[in-house]
Amino acid sequence: MSVPAATPPETLCLLRTSALGDVSHVVPLVRTVQAHWPSTALTWIVGKLEYKLVGDLPNVEFIVFDKAKGREGYTAVRRALGGRRFDALLHMQVALRSNLLSALVSARQRVGYDAARARDLHGLFVNQRIPARSGDHVLDAIGSFLEPLGLKQTEIRWDLPVPQAAEAFAEQHLPGTVPTLLVSPCSSHRLRNWRPERYAAVMDHAARRGWRVVLCGGPSTYEREFGDAITRGLAHCEPVDLIGKDTLKQLLALLRRADLVLTPDSGPMHLANAMGTAVLGLHAASNPHRSGPYSERRWCVDRYDAAARRFRGKPAAQLRWGTKIEHEGVMDLIETDAAIERFDAFAQERRANRPE
Repeated sequence: MSVPAATPPETLCLLRTSALGDVSHVVPLVRTVQAHWPSTALTWIVGKLEYKLVGDLPNVEFIVFDKAKGREGYTAVRRALGGRRFDALLHMQVALRSNLLSALVSARQRVGYDAARARDLHGLFVNQRIPARSGDHVLDAIGSFLEPLGLKQTEIRWDLPVPQAAEAFAEQHLPGTVPTLLVSPCSSHRLRNWRPERYAAVMDHAARRGWRVVLCGGPSTYEREFGDAITRGLAHCEPVDLIGKDTLKQLLALLRRADLVLTPDSGPMHLANAMGTAVLGLHAASNPHRSGPYSERRWCVDRYDAAARRFRGKPAAQLRWGTKIEHEGVMDLIETDAAIERFDAFAQERRANRPE
């Protein structure tokens, strides 16, 4: 039985540990609860890296799960929960690790995914399910976890906190109001990554048109080498190279100062959207209508249907919603000229709305 909105739960536990983009999709749910049920105590079980992104959200208790610690990580969560019983658990992750983690949470209502989106024995760890819908963006699917409790998410608001020191970092590296293209070239799913020489071609094109170009990425060896491959292909551009030099909070500030972000389906795509910055998303391995930038997708290049026909032998409309087409070479379906065309379209609209 659902709890009517007039009687909000006193305690609510959220379980979504990863990844950065998906964790950012939970923030509007938190804002919805705080706006409509201000007396509800919120506890969020979140991953170690993801905590650095959302851990300063006000009026939320965070319990950090460090999956790298194995059994010790589970023990730490159990200890932090302290045997408490929650009115409801929103179990918003279906991986086996998360299903096992959810078993540590005692809750009267345990809301999980509908059968079509569940896997890894997810149904054994919940006693209610979200509405079965096909065609939802991931953010809307996460928002629907409130519906069995009697609350519907109708407003999308992030307001991710950004410390003043992070804003100062961004202003130092991106001073003034020069039109800025920020390139975040790597996804954690490597088969979603575009070719370095194609990034370089778009970056050169932007630089020739007077844009400042910024190159961002994480501290891993892979991302550094990928960035180096891009810069070797540049002929007209000297990017502001910040790969491995910024924190998550500094990245948020950089994204907010950028005018356009070029990226595949990745965490920075969703963080840019959350900061109100337009995204030139590169989609072939994943469906932008499900996992693209939530607020606006008209600057994206969408080759998901072409990928479905090439690698699955059928149009995208005939695939199960959420199907990923992560095959070697799938991102080659995105032509360099297509990304340049979207950049030019955005730049033209920017000039019309913000004449120099």
